Amino acid sequence: MKIAVDAMGGDHAPRVVVEGAIAAVKEYNAQVILVGDEEKIKLLLAKHDYTGDNISIEPSMEVIGMSEPAATSVRKKRNSSISIGLNLLKEGRADAFFSAGNTGAVVCAATLGLGLLPGIERPGISIVVPTLKGRPSLIVDVGANIDAKPLHLFQYGIMADAYFRYILNRPDAKIGLLNIGEEESKGTDVIKETRDLFEKSGLNFIGNVEGRDLFSGKSDIIVCDGFIGNVALKVTESVVETMQVFLKKHILGSTMGKIGALFLKPSLLRFKKEMDYSEYGGAPLLGVNGVVIIGHGRSTSKAIKNAIRAANEEVERKFNEKILEALKR
Repeated sequence: MKIAVDAMGGDHAPRVVVEGAIAAVKEYNAQVILVGDEEKIKLLLAKHDYTGDNISIEPSMEVIGMSEPAATSVRKKRNSSISIGLNLLKEGRADAFFSAGNTGAVVCAATLGLGLLPGIERPGISIVVPTLKGRPSLIVDVGANIDAKPLHLFQYGIMADAYFRYILNRPDAKIGLLNIGEEESKGTDVIKETRDLFEKSGLNFIGNVEGRDLFSGKSDIIVCDGFIGNVALKVTESVVETMQVFLKKHILGSTMGKIGALFLKPSLLRFKKEMDYSEYGGAPLLGVNGVVIIGHGRSTSKAIKNAIRAANEEVERKFNEKILEALKR
């Protein structure tokens, strides 16, 4: 099984990408194709004394920057690391593709290059988040489609249910629709029509959920459009980072606090790990005709390693085939 990895994607690429790839091949015995600047990649592999044959290089002469417009950059930069990596997947030379680069460019290139699964009208990015009940929840969409129609939202629910069943090994996931209130009368016409679709399906739909339920564990799957989901994701990241700064500031701001920190250190480390996105690696792009994982722009080598693991799991469990089976049902 070969995973094509965009070596040039992310705020700290290619250094952390190469480090993550090396860690993945050692821990998971993965086969990785690093796509990007061949000279830079070779220097980094040599720096880490990697001489194995589980990592190969696919040269790429162009990079799509994080701030470049998605559609335009994909069309103009056909030799970018994103485009070439997805071509490897399309041609069957790779089994999955991962990038921590420009999210819009990855979604655009994957949709145009790979196409969508039969029956799916729009792709959706899903993320795994921790909850108060100790088990993860899935939020979809967090940025792929900002103008979703009821059918798109309904299909997100179907695909997320399949992800829970076959990747997280948890059948009968509870599905909630993100809204401004739990009452049926609340929400836009799009939300109300989506609710009707879910209620008529055989899915385990529990109705509307509110923003406060994102991490409560009330719902295993939270469905929303990409605009709302992306805003919720960014606000959550900001809150977590602010909490960590405040905790550090107040705990280490006095002698007694520093002493107490020694006793709190194991608990604080567990808290940090539970909230750390790098534990999950990346976000699956659901609905495209191939396994595509999207990483955070600030991905660390640990996140890269775990994203490669996640890609391996989706391929091994034939996840897209399971989505097609779910759509038929």
